[in-house]
Amino acid sequence: MAIGVLGLAIGLALGGTLLLGALGWTLQRTVDAEALRTADAVALLADSEALPDPLPVAGGQLKVQVVDGAGRIRAASIDADRLVPMLRTDQLRAGQRQRLVVDGRRVGLNGPVRVVTVPAGTPAEPLTVLVAKSLTDVRHSLHVVRTLLLVGFPLLVAGLAVVAWRVVGATLRPVEALRSGAAEITDRAGPGRLPVPAARDEIQRLAVTLNDMLDRLAAARARQRALVADAAHELRSPLTNMRTELEVARRLGDATDWPAVAEDLLADTERLGRLVDDLLLLARLDEQPARPDAPPRTLGPVELGELLRGVAARYPSPPVRLVLPAGPLWTEGDPGELHRVLTNLVDNALRHARGEVLLGVTGPDPDGPVPAQRGAGPGERAYHVVTVTDDGPGIPPADRERVFQRFTRLDDARARDAGGAGLGLAIVRELVRRAGGTVDLADAAADGGPGLRVTVRLPALVEPEAD
Repeated sequence: MAIGVLGLAIGLALGGTLLLGALGWTLQRTVDAEALRTADAVALLADSEALPDPLPVAGGQLKVQVVDGAGRIRAASIDADRLVPMLRTDQLRAGQRQRLVVDGRRVGLNGPVRVVTVPAGTPAEPLTVLVAKSLTDVRHSLHVVRTLLLVGFPLLVAGLAVVAWRVVGATLRPVEALRSGAAEITDRAGPGRLPVPAARDEIQRLAVTLNDMLDRLAAARARQRALVADAAHELRSPLTNMRTELEVARRLGDATDWPAVAEDLLADTERLGRLVDDLLLLARLDEQPARPDAPPRTLGPVELGELLRGVAARYPSPPVRLVLPAGPLWTEGDPGELHRVLTNLVDNALRHARGEVLLGVTGPDPDGPVPAQRGAGPGERAYHVVTVTDDGPGIPPADRERVFQRFTRLDDARARDAGGAGLGLAIVRELVRRAGGTVDLADAAADGGPGLRVTVRLPALVEPEAD
């Protein structure tokens, strides 16, 4: 406000100065024009040797004299002095038009006087016409305008400052409401929402945007609390089992079957290790960008047939059946992350399959987009399709998106068992997304029969040239 009012005052001061200058120049031009018209008219009379005495003057504010080269007055208006010229001899320049401001006492007027000179007569007898007009009216007009500006401009600045203060205050009042709401939310005393102004302006859009941000933060906090609660529950279950087994073994004393206890404790320890590894992996995937001390990703071309064979080799051949195309299929990504994706999917399928699990991959549609070169941009790309199919109870369509959430288990045959904690599919989706692909769930059979098919689409890459 101070800067604005100061700028307004400076602008009005400059404007007032220009106004006074323009008004003074205009009034001076008017005085000069009137005096010159009278002087030219008298000069015509002098040229025709028809000078009357006294000289005729329109109005009573002009005084006219005609002087010769010696400074003698040859003719004058009725109110002009007939003995003393309006200008001294050293001020007169024969044959030139002049505009001078002299003291009015020499002319018999109060204040400054404008005197114009016009040459007249013949070369043999040169004359000079002198016309004087008082500048008192001009000075009075400028004084009145100056006084009005000096009085009016401060009042105008003060009034505009008051109006601007009220307008800016009304404009910033919603911002103050937003600040107060944010302070209440910070103090955990508010409802968690900022007040939204009724006016549809930038402040209203800011409030809506901030409320959306608060909703996202609240949802993130809720997810974090749920994750912490679920992780604590999952960690507590094997710890409780281990503690119970150790307490029972201690009570039994020598009758304890220590090899069996050790086997059970080792299984619970492995389960704890897998859960901690999964949580650390999800935490690392959630970091954008990754921490500087995080292990670097090994990106490069990956042959999917070789990757599937490596995954299938971890399991007995009857439960996992491998279906591969004749030629190599290449994609680009982190081999370790892609191996983790397939391992999680096969483990999940084996846990619920009644018979065998089918692991296969197919190339892109020959009539579709061409596989991209390594390092190419993210334009239209072809995709390889990796499928993991089991003949288990399947997942209802309504729950197929929910199972990708963390610590999510269904209440049917895919409920929690000794094998997992509900993080496998969440890890799969995050890793596939990092690889630039997608993952979907569908029925194993086209007619909707039992079984589940997991489809992973990975960007296709042309076969890299040998080094």
